[in-house]
Amino acid sequence: MLKDYLRLHFIVLLWGFTAILGKLISVPPVELVFWRTLLASAGLGLLLTVRKQDWRVPLADAARLLAVGALVAVHWITFFLAARLSSVSVCLAGLATLALWTSLLEPLLLWRRVRGYEVGLGLLTMVGLYLVSQAELDQLLGLGVAIVSAGLSALFSVLNVKLVKRYSPIKLTFYEMAGACLSIVLFFPIYSRYYTQGVGLQLALKPLDWLWLLLLAGVCTVYAFSSSVELMKRLSAFVINLTINLEPIYGIILAVLIFGAQEKMSTGFYLGTLVILFSVLIHPVLDQWNQRRARRLQEPVPDEIVVTNP
Repeated sequence: MLKDYLRLHFIVLLWGFTAILGKLISVPPVELVFWRTLLASAGLGLLLTVRKQDWRVPLADAARLLAVGALVAVHWITFFLAARLSSVSVCLAGLATLALWTSLLEPLLLWRRVRGYEVGLGLLTMVGLYLVSQAELDQLLGLGVAIVSAGLSALFSVLNVKLVKRYSPIKLTFYEMAGACLSIVLFFPIYSRYYTQGVGLQLALKPLDWLWLLLLAGVCTVYAFSSSVELMKRLSAFVINLTINLEPIYGIILAVLIFGAQEKMSTGFYLGTLVILFSVLIHPVLDQWNQRRARRLQEPVPDEIVVTNP
């Protein structure tokens, strides 16, 4: 069991490293996500073949999975864009609002009742965001883009709740990665003409970019995701959610170690980030308490959502 816990923390550490890799790779965010999703879908396709799993899904579900993949693409593009518009630390502070977004979207999309403690934690998160924004006024644009990215991540996680019951997570993620890649390819003509300042697509990678990209797609996506799926069979959703919420902490620590002075923020930033992270880390604890209370009262308990970072 200890080995599983350590492996889970290592996976979350890898996910915390993705923003740093996104900043190290030289190509713009759109081209970066194209390469990441292309290599990730190829890796997951190879994994399905090696495990001799059936690729087929009904046409209607394939369309849904590909559409969710388009959301994943926009999420990753905004995520890497936020890391470049601001610092990695500010980007990850914005991404930590994922739990707040999930608590807002679940009642709207899954028709469950609003939970009082989630409203309270949401207000606490807003206080943390205010402190971060006031401390880093020159990085407000990056923080805003990161918050939007967190909202998109919460949206596709909620949409996956019903789909994940019908398909293995690896097959589901393969279709979503393929959908993300396809949506970017379809977007390329518009992007190249209107959003590249006349430069056009920048798909050429430097030698060092290939190393970072293979780490991003192969290790931080295919390996980390397939391993997290395996751990879900032995660890509870509570433990997994609680550990995944440590991703911003690991990412901020890694950013300070790698980038040094440019990632050192003001005291107000760290105070605001601590407030956000407290609300994030206490959420699964209160969620667990709520589920136990519901079972005691013999009330229906909503499906647990495990938010993964493919």
